[in-house]
Amino acid sequence: MTRAPRPDGRADLYAVLAAALLVLVAVLVGRHLQDAYRTLFVHWPPLFADWDPHVGPGTPAALLVAAGTVAYGPRLAVRLPWRGLLGAAWGACLAWTWSLALVDGWQRGVAGRLTSPNEYLTVIGRFHDIPATLRDFTHHIVSGSPAPWPAHIAGHPPGATLTFVLLDRIGLRGGGWAGAWCVTVGSSACVAVLVAVRALAGERLARRAAPFLVLAPAAVWVGASADGYFAAVAAWAVALLALAVTGRSVAWAAGAGLLYGLTCYLSYGLTLFALAGAAVLVLGRRRVRARPLVLALLVAGAAVVPLVFTLAGFDWWEGYRLLVTRYYQGVGGTRPYGYWVWANLACTVVITGLATAAGLRRAGAVLLHRRTAPAPEIRLAFLVAATLLALLIADLSGMSKAETERIWLPFAMWLLPACAFLPRPRVWLTAQAVLALLVNHLLFTGW
Repeated sequence: MTRAPRPDGRADLYAVLAAALLVLVAVLVGRHLQDAYRTLFVHWPPLFADWDPHVGPGTPAALLVAAGTVAYGPRLAVRLPWRGLLGAAWGACLAWTWSLALVDGWQRGVAGRLTSPNEYLTVIGRFHDIPATLRDFTHHIVSGSPAPWPAHIAGHPPGATLTFVLLDRIGLRGGGWAGAWCVTVGSSACVAVLVAVRALAGERLARRAAPFLVLAPAAVWVGASADGYFAAVAAWAVALLALAVTGRSVAWAAGAGLLYGLTCYLSYGLTLFALAGAAVLVLGRRRVRARPLVLALLVAGAAVVPLVFTLAGFDWWEGYRLLVTRYYQGVGGTRPYGYWVWANLACTVVITGLATAAGLRRAGAVLLHRRTAPAPEIRLAFLVAATLLALLIADLSGMSKAETERIWLPFAMWLLPACAFLPRPRVWLTAQAVLALLVNHLLFTGW
């Protein structure tokens, strides 16, 4: 006789079905809107992608990494020494991200990503005089201005473009090096999240989350996307703050502030990571002995990058004001808010996977029953909820209509630890791997 599933199992299933239904409805409604009105400006809604079933040189490696992580990841996450686990997680995440990127081949999947007309490498020649370009940056944001910046350059503070300018200056020129930078740095986000979760919620939950951070479907977009690099910078800002507030060293707060300041000059929308930082401060308020010093170092560190850019002549607030104008001049002003405000969440399901949908349900249950839930689980659920709130604010703002599968990578990294609440990790890891492999082999994702 078959035993009836436990209530938690049924609730997980309902969450997964709801998430899958959201994606399906977004596909069907999006297909209708695009065919009938041509207002979505994506070829395979809700994703910015084209239908293109294919295999490539990365396919065998992707299958091997997926199979190895499913088979051995949960066991190794428990048994490896902590530092060994961090190294193994980063290495496995690198292998997973590289293999998925190379499914599309070297040129199409890596080297050509950041050299397309709207991307950062196309304007490196205009930064021959960096201070002068920064002073003049806001004069080229709005469409119709002299020599307007391409979409991605206009849509971000100059810290994003300047990263690739500096890579070029030190000899790491071209799309190959730029793609390698994004993959290598972006993959380190999984390590940053593990460090933060261990500091705030304990090692057991961090170890349980590790395989899910490695095998995230988000790796499809971390591969050679500048947003993967942004995600890592934001993640390390949160991780260093977590180390500071849990007594490792208050000096880490200065590093956290410095990276948060840089985050704000990589992407305007990532200022919302202040909510994740606030959550860390709340979780650490009883554990840090020198709280005023932590706050002082955090603020001082956070002021460095804005001060440098302001002295160089770039006005962040003016840049954001002009970006809003540019956004509504382009497809952002045509894309229907009524569709994207919920279809964006379908994109989030794709980058975080169905396992995360079940994990978020469990995180919500922990917060609802916090009087009886273990303290480490409450702390992890609170951290995840703070990031989810930031994502929802970004969604409601109307400044993120479409392409959120890459734009929201920084937020997605902090939803994945909710998978630590799930039983039978191999089953859920298999679902994550299958989703990523299907997306990468059936669609050609673009930016």
